[in-house]
Amino acid sequence: MKHVPPVGAPIDDRAINVVATVLDKFWLRPVTRKGYTDHRAVRSPDDPMTLVLTDRVVVASDNDVVALTFADPGGGPLPAWQPGSHLDLHLPSGRRRQYSLCGDPQDRSRYRIAVRKIPTGGGGSLEMHALAEGDTVTVRGPRNGFPFIPHPRVLYLAGGIGITPILPMVRAAQRLGLDWHFVYCGRSADTIPFLDEMWQWDPARVTIRLDDEHGIPTADDLLRHAPRAGAVYVCGPPPMIETVRHGFGRTDSSALYFERFSAPPVVDGSPFEVELAGTGEVVSVAADETLLQALTRVRPDIAYSCRQGFCGTCKIGVLAGAPDHRDNRLTDDERQSSMLTCVSRSLSPRLVLDA
Repeated sequence: MKHVPPVGAPIDDRAINVVATVLDKFWLRPVTRKGYTDHRAVRSPDDPMTLVLTDRVVVASDNDVVALTFADPGGGPLPAWQPGSHLDLHLPSGRRRQYSLCGDPQDRSRYRIAVRKIPTGGGGSLEMHALAEGDTVTVRGPRNGFPFIPHPRVLYLAGGIGITPILPMVRAAQRLGLDWHFVYCGRSADTIPFLDEMWQWDPARVTIRLDDEHGIPTADDLLRHAPRAGAVYVCGPPPMIETVRHGFGRTDSSALYFERFSAPPVVDGSPFEVELAGTGEVVSVAADETLLQALTRVRPDIAYSCRQGFCGTCKIGVLAGAPDHRDNRLTDDERQSSMLTCVSRSLSPRLVLDA
């Protein structure tokens, strides 16, 4: 069976249990035998850490992507992580943003992330780009919602800044001797980061596709190297992910894994209204937008982060109405009185929110 959920569908918790079992059998055991150290967690990912920015390097020639390296101020080792992990960064403004780790999991002296500047975004990327060496940030994690599983044959696909979780996966595939191929897409050579690192890999296993040279890639272009009975990993902009998802069924691969850096499209949505109890203001939510998008029109400073229903930052109280819960975070008890605005909707014409 191909592991491809319907477009826009929430992830069933049972899938997480399956992944956990597979990780233990096919990742932790073989990886530790290959030279990785299995450092069992002695802290919770929810415990905050204060880290200092030790290095800031521009990694795309258009200056829009910067790699930021953080370390413990006292020089101590950082919590272990595996490819696909991300950090929750709590910025001085109060914003909370998530960034994939793109360094080496075997180097516990530092964490490296990369951030693309988005001038029209929510302000988090601009704040990250303004950090200077010596600045400190509060960090939670590492967490992993995009786990690396060492399939013997695998295709890695990345678009633009989507390279960040894929980089450590390819490194791990090399170390484990897997049969892999990597396809990296971007608008042009000056907009995609870490090209210098790509050239250090086996050129026969790497395909660089640039829109200004080759045009927008089709599913056949992206999945040409999809391995028979193997896996496909993809991270990139929503159109790229949807192209891969819809084309995957025509391949002979058996598993598809993907991670989004932006909100998934709303499917089968219906319009509804929310009333903000604190002011009595009524906000309309269109059929094709999220509740979070509607709320940010009137509350630009509202807290959010992942926009995919798993981090919990946008949790809000519900005083009346019937939420349509589509998240992967809240417990059944929490759902009795709250919801996540980034993915969940309404089963009733109006919700009354504790805001």
